[in-house]
Amino acid sequence: MTDAAWKPRLIALDVDGTLLNPDTGLISAAVKAAVHRAIAGGGQVVVSTGRTVLGAGPVLDELQLTSGFALCSNGAVLLDVATREAASVETFDLAPVLSELSARLPGVIFAAEDLGIGNRVTAEFPAHQLEGLQHPTTVDELAAVPAPRLIASWPGRRPAEVVERLAGVELPSCTYTLDHYEPWVTVTPEGVSKGSALEKLRAELGVLASDTFAAGDGDNDIEMLRWAAHGVAMGQGPAAVHAAADEVAAPVAEDGLAAILDRWFG
Repeated sequence: MTDAAWKPRLIALDVDGTLLNPDTGLISAAVKAAVHRAIAGGGQVVVSTGRTVLGAGPVLDELQLTSGFALCSNGAVLLDVATREAASVETFDLAPVLSELSARLPGVIFAAEDLGIGNRVTAEFPAHQLEGLQHPTTVDELAAVPAPRLIASWPGRRPAEVVERLAGVELPSCTYTLDHYEPWVTVTPEGVSKGSALEKLRAELGVLASDTFAAGDGDNDIEMLRWAAHGVAMGQGPAAVHAAADEVAAPVAEDGLAAILDRWFG
């Protein structure tokens, strides 16, 4: 944005790698303060994350957010921040994508979100990777119940190997993104992304498209950055994310988000 008088009204913020430093597991004091200055200055902050509702809760607590909305599971779940209940949920049929990923990633394990409870898993995930309870199940049992989010993890592999195996692949009846920290595929309903969910929320809130801002660092943030009138990629993010943004901030370890927000709300 070149207009010196411009300020964003709807501010969409990714969590891991944007608000929160994955190396420390913390949101810095500088970033917290900048977020609250943005709210005090009239911005509506929408935490927008690939995490489930359970995973987003501690972040909302740490930021001391008590109203508004958050987007969880890459936009499949709209969370009412005040009540911590889902205002809307989109689910999809897991069977076709389970079959395709099992064939392309031999040895893959799955976790399907069990809203507000945890995940149904085909093998145990490390505790720090999933929020809530893990309920063991078979792939066939997993396929029988629609879910808002599916995680496919390829244990013992590198994220780059997942990217290579799925290069150019269109998985059936879903939207998927890859992770640059873990050998993961995150799958949501077809057509659902942070960007699509934010556009729906923007229209419902009556915010002009020209008054939107987003910041993120991952492949699952690309649609959100393209959606925003001003999209900011975090410095440590990959080249594809930088290319989708209007601007590249300093890395999360250097409080890059705080510096950007303080341009308008400092």
